[in-house]
Amino acid sequence: MNQNTIGKPIAFSGIGLHTGITSSVRILPAKAKHGIVFHILNGEEHFEIRADVKYAQYGNRCTCLKRENYSIQTIEHLLSALKGMNIDNVIIEVDGPEIPILDGSAAQLVDLIEEAGIQEQEEERICVEVEELIHFVDQDTGSEYFAYPADRSTIEASIDFSDKKIDFQSARFHENLSYKQEIAQARTFVLLQEIKPLLEAGMIKGGSLKNALIIAEEDIKKDNVSDIISKYELDNVNVDLNDLVLNEQRFPNEPARHKLLDLIGDLSLLGKSIKGKIIAKRPGHKSNIAFANYLKTYFLEKRKLKGMPVYDPSVEPKYDIEGIKKFIPHRYPFLLVDKILSLTEEEVVGVKNVTGNEAFFQGHFPGNPVFPGVLQMEGLAQTGGILALNTVPDPENWDTYFLKMDNVKFKHMVRPGDSLVYKMVLLSPVRRGIVHMQGTAYVGNKLVSEGELTAQIIKREKT
Repeated sequence: MNQNTIGKPIAFSGIGLHTGITSSVRILPAKAKHGIVFHILNGEEHFEIRADVKYAQYGNRCTCLKRENYSIQTIEHLLSALKGMNIDNVIIEVDGPEIPILDGSAAQLVDLIEEAGIQEQEEERICVEVEELIHFVDQDTGSEYFAYPADRSTIEASIDFSDKKIDFQSARFHENLSYKQEIAQARTFVLLQEIKPLLEAGMIKGGSLKNALIIAEEDIKKDNVSDIISKYELDNVNVDLNDLVLNEQRFPNEPARHKLLDLIGDLSLLGKSIKGKIIAKRPGHKSNIAFANYLKTYFLEKRKLKGMPVYDPSVEPKYDIEGIKKFIPHRYPFLLVDKILSLTEEEVVGVKNVTGNEAFFQGHFPGNPVFPGVLQMEGLAQTGGILALNTVPDPENWDTYFLKMDNVKFKHMVRPGDSLVYKMVLLSPVRRGIVHMQGTAYVGNKLVSEGELTAQIIKREKT
Protein backbone atom coordinates (compact mmCIF):
# COMPACT_ATOMS: atom_id res chain seq x y z
CA MET A 1 0.00 0.00 0.00
CA ASN A 2 1.05 3.56 -0.64
CA GLN A 3 1.43 6.29 1.95
CA ASN A 4 -1.39 8.77 2.60
CA THR A 5 -1.87 12.30 3.86
CA ILE A 6 -5.03 14.33 4.43
CA GLY A 7 -6.73 16.21 1.61
CA LYS A 8 -7.02 19.56 3.39
CA PRO A 9 -6.21 21.09 6.80
CA ILE A 10 -8.12 20.07 9.92
CA ALA A 11 -8.72 22.32 12.92
CA PHE A 12 -10.25 21.63 16.33
CA SER A 13 -9.90 22.74 19.91
CA GLY A 14 -10.98 21.59 23.34
CA ILE A 15 -10.03 20.97 26.91
CA GLY A 16 -7.17 18.69 27.93
CA LEU A 17 -8.14 15.71 30.08
CA HIS A 18 -5.32 16.09 32.59
CA THR A 19 -4.31 19.76 32.44
CA GLY A 20 -7.81 21.17 32.13
CA ILE A 21 -6.33 23.72 29.71
CA THR A 22 -7.91 24.49 26.33
CA SER A 23 -5.64 23.75 23.36
CA SER A 24 -6.04 24.41 19.64
CA VAL A 25 -4.86 21.93 17.02
CA ARG A 26 -4.32 22.23 13.27
CA ILE A 27 -3.43 19.17 11.19
CA LEU A 28 -1.83 19.97 7.83
CA PRO A 29 -1.06 17.76 4.82
CA ALA A 30 2.59 16.75 4.44
CA LYS A 31 4.62 15.28 1.62
CA ALA A 32 5.46 11.59 1.34
CA LYS A 33 8.08 10.22 3.75
CA HIS A 34 7.57 13.22 6.05
CA GLY A 35 6.00 11.17 8.81
CA ILE A 36 3.97 12.63 11.67
CA VAL A 37 5.58 15.69 13.24
CA PHE A 38 4.19 17.86 16.03
CA HIS A 39 4.85 21.60 15.90
CA ILE A 40 4.60 23.05 19.39
CA LEU A 41 3.56 26.68 19.06
CA ASN A 42 5.01 29.15 21.53
CA GLY A 43 4.29 32.65 20.32
CA GLU A 44 6.28 33.10 17.13
CA GLU A 45 8.32 29.93 17.76
CA HIS A 46 7.58 26.50 16.29
CA PHE A 47 9.37 23.64 18.01
CA GLU A 48 9.24 20.27 16.24
CA ILE A 49 8.89 16.88 17.88
CA ARG A 50 8.64 13.84 15.63
CA ALA A 51 6.12 11.17 16.63
CA ASP A 52 8.93 8.74 17.39
CA VAL A 53 9.17 6.33 20.29
CA LYS A 54 12.59 7.71 21.19
CA TYR A 55 10.83 10.90 22.37
CA ALA A 56 7.97 9.06 24.07
CA GLN A 57 7.45 9.19 27.81
CA TYR A 58 4.79 7.85 30.11
CA GLY A 59 2.73 10.61 31.68
CA ASN A 60 0.05 10.15 34.29
CA ARG A 61 -2.31 7.83 32.42
CA CYS A 62 -1.27 9.16 29.02
CA THR A 63 1.52 9.14 26.44
CA CYS A 64 3.71 12.21 26.04
CA LEU A 65 6.36 13.34 23.60
CA LYS A 66 9.23 15.34 25.05
CA ARG A 67 12.29 16.86 23.38
CA GLU A 68 14.56 19.33 25.11
CA ASN A 69 12.29 21.62 27.14
CA TYR A 70 9.18 21.11 25.01
CA SER A 71 6.48 18.49 25.39
CA ILE A 72 2.98 17.58 24.33
CA GLN A 73 0.80 15.09 26.20
CA THR A 74 -2.20 12.84 25.64
CA ILE A 75 -1.25 12.21 22.02
CA GLU A 76 -2.45 8.61 21.88
CA HIS A 77 -6.03 9.14 20.63
CA LEU A 78 -4.96 11.40 17.77
CA LEU A 79 -2.14 9.05 16.75
CA SER A 80 -4.55 6.11 16.92
CA ALA A 81 -7.05 7.88 14.68
CA LEU A 82 -4.35 8.71 12.14
CA LYS A 83 -3.05 5.14 12.17
CA GLY A 84 -6.52 3.63 12.05
CA MET A 85 -7.39 5.79 9.03
CA ASN A 86 -4.06 4.96 7.32
CA ILE A 87 -2.61 8.48 7.48
CA ASP A 88 1.19 8.45 7.31
CA ASN A 89 2.27 12.06 6.76
CA VAL A 90 0.95 15.17 8.52
CA ILE A 91 2.11 18.22 10.44
CA ILE A 92 0.27 18.70 13.74
CA GLU A 93 0.38 22.25 15.09
CA VAL A 94 -0.55 22.48 18.77
CA ASP A 95 -1.12 25.69 20.70
CA GLY A 96 -1.31 24.32 24.23
CA PRO A 97 0.16 21.58 26.43
CA GLU A 98 -2.21 18.74 25.59
CA ILE A 99 -4.25 17.29 22.75
CA PRO A 100 -7.95 17.94 23.52
CA ILE A 101 -9.77 14.93 24.93
CA LEU A 102 -13.01 15.69 23.01
CA ASP A 103 -15.48 12.93 24.01
CA GLY A 104 -12.76 10.58 25.30
CA SER A 105 -12.66 8.50 22.12
CA ALA A 106 -11.26 8.96 18.61
CA ALA A 107 -14.66 9.19 16.92
CA GLN A 108 -14.67 12.94 16.35
CA LEU A 109 -11.10 12.80 15.06
CA VAL A 110 -12.06 10.15 12.52
CA ASP A 111 -15.00 12.28 11.36
CA LEU A 112 -12.63 15.22 10.85
CA ILE A 113 -10.21 13.05 8.85
CA GLU A 114 -13.04 11.76 6.67
CA GLU A 115 -14.28 15.32 6.10
CA ALA A 116 -10.78 16.44 5.07
CA GLY A 117 -10.38 13.46 2.75
CA ILE A 118 -7.52 11.00 2.38
CA GLN A 119 -4.92 11.77 -0.29
CA GLU A 120 -2.91 8.82 -1.62
CA GLN A 121 0.77 9.50 -2.30
CA GLU A 122 3.28 7.89 -4.66
CA GLU A 123 5.66 6.44 -2.05
CA GLU A 124 5.05 2.97 -0.64
CA ARG A 125 4.28 2.58 3.05
CA ILE A 126 7.21 1.32 5.11
CA CYS A 127 6.45 -2.01 6.76
CA VAL A 128 8.35 -4.35 9.06
CA GLU A 129 7.53 -8.04 9.16
CA VAL A 130 7.39 -10.31 12.19
CA GLU A 131 9.29 -13.44 11.15
CA GLU A 132 9.43 -15.29 14.48
CA LEU A 133 7.76 -15.28 17.89
CA ILE A 134 8.57 -12.16 19.92
CA HIS A 135 7.73 -12.19 23.63
CA PHE A 136 8.02 -9.17 25.91
CA VAL A 137 7.09 -8.69 29.57
CA ASP A 138 7.20 -5.31 31.28
CA GLN A 139 8.63 -6.21 34.66
CA ASP A 140 7.32 -2.99 36.22
CA THR A 141 3.67 -3.51 35.31
CA GLY A 142 3.36 -7.22 34.51
CA SER A 143 1.92 -6.40 31.08
CA GLU A 144 2.72 -9.09 28.51
CA TYR A 145 3.07 -8.84 24.75
CA PHE A 146 3.42 -11.38 21.94
CA ALA A 147 4.12 -10.88 18.24
CA TYR A 148 3.64 -13.72 15.74
CA PRO A 149 4.20 -14.09 12.01
CA ALA A 150 0.94 -13.60 10.08
CA ASP A 151 -0.26 -12.87 6.57
CA ARG A 152 -1.99 -9.66 7.66
CA SER A 153 -1.71 -7.03 10.36
CA THR A 154 -3.75 -7.95 13.44
CA ILE A 155 -3.68 -6.47 16.92
CA GLU A 156 -5.49 -7.75 20.03
CA ALA A 157 -5.78 -6.49 23.59
CA SER A 158 -7.22 -8.16 26.66
CA ILE A 159 -7.81 -6.84 30.16
CA ASP A 160 -8.83 -8.44 33.44
CA PHE A 161 -9.26 -5.93 36.24
CA SER A 162 -11.45 -8.04 38.50
CA ASP A 163 -10.08 -6.07 41.44
CA LYS A 164 -11.56 -2.99 39.76
CA LYS A 165 -14.92 -4.55 38.91
CA ILE A 166 -13.96 -5.11 35.25
CA ASP A 167 -13.82 -8.79 34.38
CA PHE A 168 -11.91 -10.33 31.46
CA GLN A 169 -12.51 -8.55 28.14
CA SER A 170 -10.75 -8.65 24.81
CA ALA A 171 -10.89 -6.76 21.53
CA ARG A 172 -9.34 -7.29 18.12
CA PHE A 173 -8.64 -5.18 15.06
CA HIS A 174 -7.18 -6.04 11.67
CA GLU A 175 -6.80 -4.35 8.32
CA ASN A 176 -10.10 -5.69 6.94
CA LEU A 177 -12.20 -4.21 9.77
CA SER A 178 -13.51 -0.65 10.00
CA TYR A 179 -11.53 1.37 12.54
CA LYS A 180 -14.35 3.92 12.62
CA GLN A 181 -16.99 1.35 13.52
CA GLU A 182 -15.02 -1.06 15.69
CA ILE A 183 -12.46 1.02 17.61
CA ALA A 184 -12.79 4.79 17.28
CA GLN A 185 -15.96 5.14 19.39
CA ALA A 186 -14.53 3.45 22.50
CA ARG A 187 -14.02 6.02 25.29
CA THR A 188 -11.39 6.28 27.96
CA PHE A 189 -12.70 4.91 31.24
CA VAL A 190 -12.27 5.44 34.94
CA LEU A 191 -13.80 3.96 38.07
CA LEU A 192 -16.02 6.23 40.11
CA GLN A 193 -14.01 5.56 43.26
CA GLU A 194 -10.79 6.62 41.45
CA ILE A 195 -11.99 10.13 40.64
CA LYS A 196 -11.24 11.78 43.98
CA PRO A 197 -7.69 10.30 44.33
CA LEU A 198 -6.88 11.27 40.73
CA LEU A 199 -8.05 14.84 41.29
CA GLU A 200 -6.01 15.04 44.48
CA ALA A 201 -2.98 13.88 42.46
CA GLY A 202 -3.42 16.83 40.08
CA MET A 203 -4.83 14.73 37.24
CA ILE A 204 -8.05 14.64 35.18
CA LYS A 205 -8.62 18.39 35.70
CA GLY A 206 -10.54 18.42 32.44
CA GLY A 207 -12.41 15.16 33.02
CA SER A 208 -16.21 14.96 33.04
CA LEU A 209 -19.09 12.66 32.25
CA LYS A 210 -18.93 14.08 28.73
CA ASN A 211 -15.42 12.80 27.94
CA ALA A 212 -15.08 9.49 29.75
CA LEU A 213 -16.89 6.28 30.52
CA ILE A 214 -17.23 6.31 34.30
CA ILE A 215 -17.76 2.85 35.75
CA ALA A 216 -19.54 2.49 39.07
CA GLU A 217 -20.23 -0.51 41.23
CA GLU A 218 -23.93 0.34 41.20
CA ASP A 219 -26.50 1.95 38.96
CA ILE A 220 -26.93 5.67 39.47
CA LYS A 221 -30.52 6.78 39.76
CA LYS A 222 -31.92 10.16 40.62
CA ASP A 223 -33.18 8.94 43.98
CA ASN A 224 -29.72 7.84 45.15
CA VAL A 225 -27.48 10.50 43.58
CA SER A 226 -26.94 12.26 46.91
CA ASP A 227 -25.89 8.99 48.54
CA ILE A 228 -23.41 8.31 45.72
CA ILE A 229 -21.88 11.79 45.98
CA SER A 230 -21.49 11.36 49.71
CA LYS A 231 -20.10 7.82 49.44
CA TYR A 232 -17.38 8.77 46.96
CA GLU A 233 -16.69 12.21 48.51
CA LEU A 234 -17.58 14.06 45.32
CA ASP A 235 -19.06 17.10 47.05
CA ASN A 236 -16.45 19.41 45.54
CA VAL A 237 -16.53 17.80 42.10
CA ASN A 238 -18.54 19.56 39.42
CA VAL A 239 -21.27 16.95 39.02
CA ASP A 240 -24.41 17.70 37.04
CA LEU A 241 -27.08 15.74 38.88
CA ASN A 242 -29.21 15.59 35.74
CA ASP A 243 -26.36 14.00 33.75
CA LEU A 244 -25.15 11.52 36.34
CA VAL A 245 -25.72 8.39 34.28
CA LEU A 246 -22.92 5.83 34.36
CA ASN A 247 -22.12 2.42 32.92
CA GLU A 248 -23.93 3.09 29.64
CA GLN A 249 -21.32 1.53 27.36
CA ARG A 250 -21.20 1.90 23.60
CA PHE A 251 -19.94 -1.70 23.36
CA PRO A 252 -20.19 -4.56 25.87
CA ASN A 253 -16.36 -4.58 25.88
CA GLU A 254 -15.79 -0.83 25.55
CA PRO A 255 -12.88 -0.74 28.08
CA ALA A 256 -10.99 -3.43 26.13
CA ARG A 257 -11.65 -1.64 22.84
CA HIS A 258 -10.32 1.59 24.30
CA LYS A 259 -7.17 -0.17 25.52
CA LEU A 260 -6.77 -1.39 21.95
CA LEU A 261 -7.33 2.16 20.66
CA ASP A 262 -4.52 3.37 22.94
CA LEU A 263 -2.25 0.51 21.89
CA ILE A 264 -2.71 1.31 18.19
CA GLY A 265 -1.73 4.91 18.88
CA ASP A 266 1.28 4.06 21.04
CA LEU A 267 2.67 1.46 18.63
CA SER A 268 2.34 3.95 15.76
CA LEU A 269 5.36 5.67 17.36
CA LEU A 270 7.45 3.00 15.63
CA GLY A 271 6.86 4.98 12.44
CA LYS A 272 6.29 1.77 10.49
CA SER A 273 3.41 -0.61 9.89
CA ILE A 274 3.78 -4.08 11.39
CA LYS A 275 2.93 -7.15 9.33
CA GLY A 276 2.14 -9.74 11.97
CA LYS A 277 -0.16 -10.50 14.87
CA ILE A 278 0.27 -8.55 18.11
CA ILE A 279 -1.38 -9.76 21.32
CA ALA A 280 -1.25 -7.59 24.44
CA LYS A 281 -2.34 -8.70 27.91
CA ARG A 282 -3.27 -5.88 30.29
CA PRO A 283 -1.59 -3.18 28.19
CA GLY A 284 -1.08 0.37 29.43
CA HIS A 285 0.76 3.43 28.16
CA LYS A 286 3.94 2.77 30.14
CA SER A 287 4.23 -0.83 28.97
CA ASN A 288 3.12 0.05 25.42
CA ILE A 289 6.03 2.49 25.14
CA ALA A 290 8.44 -0.10 26.56
CA PHE A 291 7.19 -2.69 24.04
CA ALA A 292 7.48 -0.21 21.16
CA ASN A 293 11.09 0.49 22.16
CA TYR A 294 11.76 -3.25 22.37
CA LEU A 295 10.31 -3.77 18.88
CA LYS A 296 12.33 -0.88 17.47
CA THR A 297 15.56 -2.39 18.77
CA TYR A 298 14.55 -5.88 17.64
CA PHE A 299 13.68 -4.86 14.07
CA LEU A 300 16.80 -2.71 13.81
CA GLU A 301 19.00 -5.65 14.80
CA LYS A 302 17.19 -7.90 12.34
CA ARG A 303 17.64 -5.35 9.56
CA LYS A 304 21.36 -5.12 10.22
CA LEU A 305 21.83 -8.85 9.68
CA LYS A 306 19.19 -9.38 7.02
CA GLY A 307 20.41 -6.43 5.02
CA MET A 308 24.09 -7.30 5.34
CA PRO A 309 25.75 -6.33 2.03
CA VAL A 310 27.53 -8.95 -0.05
CA TYR A 311 30.82 -7.74 -1.48
CA ASP A 312 31.77 -9.26 -4.81
CA PRO A 313 35.04 -7.66 -6.05
CA SER A 314 34.24 -8.76 -9.62
CA VAL A 315 31.15 -6.53 -9.80
CA GLU A 316 31.68 -3.05 -11.21
CA PRO A 317 31.22 -0.47 -8.41
CA LYS A 318 28.83 2.46 -8.59
CA TYR A 319 31.79 4.81 -7.98
CA ASP A 320 35.50 4.08 -7.88
CA ILE A 321 38.01 6.15 -5.91
CA GLU A 322 38.02 8.96 -8.48
CA GLY A 323 34.24 9.09 -8.51
CA ILE A 324 34.23 9.30 -4.70
CA LYS A 325 36.58 12.28 -4.83
CA LYS A 326 33.95 14.19 -6.79
CA PHE A 327 31.55 13.91 -3.85
CA ILE A 328 33.75 14.44 -0.79
CA PRO A 329 36.89 16.57 -0.29
CA HIS A 330 38.91 14.01 1.72
CA ARG A 331 42.25 12.87 0.33
CA TYR A 332 45.15 10.61 1.35
CA PRO A 333 45.80 9.72 4.11
CA PHE A 334 42.31 10.53 5.33
CA LEU A 335 40.13 9.16 2.54
CA LEU A 336 38.75 6.01 4.17
CA VAL A 337 36.44 4.57 1.50
CA ASP A 338 37.70 3.00 -1.75
CA LYS A 339 34.49 2.07 -3.59
CA ILE A 340 30.77 2.78 -3.53
CA LEU A 341 29.04 -0.49 -4.38
CA SER A 342 25.44 0.79 -4.44
CA LEU A 343 23.57 4.05 -3.86
CA THR A 344 19.82 4.72 -3.55
CA GLU A 345 17.78 7.53 -2.00
CA GLU A 346 17.82 5.77 1.38
CA GLU A 347 20.94 3.58 1.45
CA VAL A 348 24.60 3.52 0.43
CA VAL A 349 27.17 0.72 0.59
CA GLY A 350 30.91 1.32 0.40
CA VAL A 351 34.15 -0.63 0.83
CA LYS A 352 37.48 0.11 2.51
CA ASN A 353 40.28 -2.36 1.85
CA VAL A 354 42.49 -2.35 4.92
CA THR A 355 46.22 -2.83 4.27
CA GLY A 356 49.28 -2.96 6.45
CA ASN A 357 50.58 0.18 4.73
CA GLU A 358 48.08 2.45 6.49
CA ALA A 359 50.04 5.31 8.07
CA PHE A 360 48.36 5.00 11.48
CA PHE A 361 49.47 1.37 11.97
CA GLN A 362 52.98 2.61 12.78
CA GLY A 363 51.78 4.05 16.08
CA HIS A 364 48.51 2.23 16.78
CA PHE A 365 49.37 -0.99 18.62
CA PRO A 366 52.74 -1.61 16.90
CA GLY A 367 53.25 -5.32 16.35
CA ASN A 368 49.52 -5.94 16.77
CA PRO A 369 47.88 -3.77 14.09
CA VAL A 370 44.17 -3.04 14.72
CA PHE A 371 42.12 -0.67 12.55
CA PRO A 372 40.99 2.07 14.98
CA GLY A 373 37.31 2.10 15.84
CA VAL A 374 37.11 5.88 15.53
CA LEU A 375 38.36 5.59 11.96
CA GLN A 376 35.68 3.00 11.25
CA MET A 377 33.16 5.64 12.28
CA GLU A 378 34.95 8.17 10.07
CA GLY A 379 34.76 5.74 7.15
CA LEU A 380 31.04 5.30 7.76
CA ALA A 381 30.69 9.07 7.97
CA GLN A 382 32.44 9.57 4.62
CA THR A 383 30.25 6.90 3.04
CA GLY A 384 27.19 8.55 4.57
CA GLY A 385 28.35 11.86 3.19
CA ILE A 386 27.90 10.48 -0.30
CA LEU A 387 24.36 9.39 0.60
CA ALA A 388 23.66 12.87 1.99
CA LEU A 389 25.13 14.72 -1.00
CA ASN A 390 23.19 12.48 -3.37
CA THR A 391 20.11 14.48 -2.30
CA VAL A 392 21.38 17.72 -3.91
CA PRO A 393 21.78 18.36 -7.67
CA ASP A 394 25.27 19.89 -7.36
CA PRO A 395 27.16 17.84 -4.72
CA GLU A 396 30.49 19.45 -5.67
CA ASN A 397 29.21 22.71 -4.12
CA TRP A 398 28.26 21.20 -0.76
CA ASP A 399 30.02 19.67 2.22
CA THR A 400 28.75 17.29 4.87
CA TYR A 401 29.63 17.98 8.49
CA PHE A 402 28.81 15.41 11.13
CA LEU A 403 27.10 16.74 14.23
CA LYS A 404 27.00 13.74 16.54
CA MET A 405 27.31 9.99 16.93
CA ASP A 406 25.00 7.96 19.18
CA ASN A 407 24.85 4.34 20.31
CA VAL A 408 28.30 3.54 18.88
CA LYS A 409 29.45 -0.03 19.45
CA PHE A 410 32.62 -1.88 18.43
CA LYS A 411 32.09 -5.63 18.28
CA HIS A 412 35.07 -7.20 16.48
CA MET A 413 38.64 -6.22 15.61
CA VAL A 414 39.50 -5.17 12.06
CA ARG A 415 43.01 -6.03 10.88
CA PRO A 416 45.19 -5.60 7.76
CA GLY A 417 43.87 -7.72 4.91
CA ASP A 418 40.21 -7.23 5.86
CA SER A 419 37.70 -5.74 3.45
CA LEU A 420 35.57 -3.41 5.52
CA VAL A 421 32.05 -3.01 4.09
CA TYR A 422 30.17 0.12 5.18
CA LYS A 423 26.40 0.45 5.07
CA MET A 424 24.51 3.67 5.84
CA VAL A 425 20.69 3.81 5.93
CA LEU A 426 18.47 6.87 6.41
CA LEU A 427 16.53 6.69 9.67
CA SER A 428 14.29 9.66 8.89
CA PRO A 429 13.67 11.94 5.91
CA VAL A 430 16.26 14.66 5.18
CA ARG A 431 14.83 17.92 6.52
CA ARG A 432 16.53 21.31 6.60
CA GLY A 433 19.76 19.69 5.57
CA ILE A 434 19.86 17.37 8.60
CA VAL A 435 20.62 13.74 7.77
CA HIS A 436 20.07 11.03 10.41
CA MET A 437 21.57 7.65 9.47
CA GLN A 438 22.22 4.22 10.92
CA GLY A 439 25.71 2.99 10.10
CA THR A 440 26.93 -0.61 10.18
CA ALA A 441 30.33 -1.97 9.22
CA TYR A 442 31.00 -5.60 8.32
CA VAL A 443 33.95 -7.85 7.65
CA GLY A 444 32.74 -11.02 5.95
CA ASN A 445 29.60 -12.10 7.82
CA LYS A 446 30.54 -10.28 11.04
CA LEU A 447 29.11 -6.99 12.22
CA VAL A 448 32.23 -5.20 13.48
CA SER A 449 30.88 -1.77 14.42
CA GLU A 450 27.73 0.33 14.34
CA GLY A 451 26.34 3.70 15.33
CA GLU A 452 23.74 6.38 14.64
CA LEU A 453 25.28 9.36 12.85
CA THR A 454 23.71 12.77 12.32
CA ALA A 455 25.10 15.15 9.71
CA GLN A 456 24.25 18.49 8.16
CA ILE A 457 24.67 19.47 4.51
CA ILE A 458 26.18 22.96 4.21
CA LYS A 459 26.77 24.99 1.07
CA ARG A 460 30.50 25.34 0.39
CA GLU A 461 31.75 28.89 0.60
CA LYS A 462 33.51 30.13 -2.50
CA THR A 463 37.08 31.38 -2.00
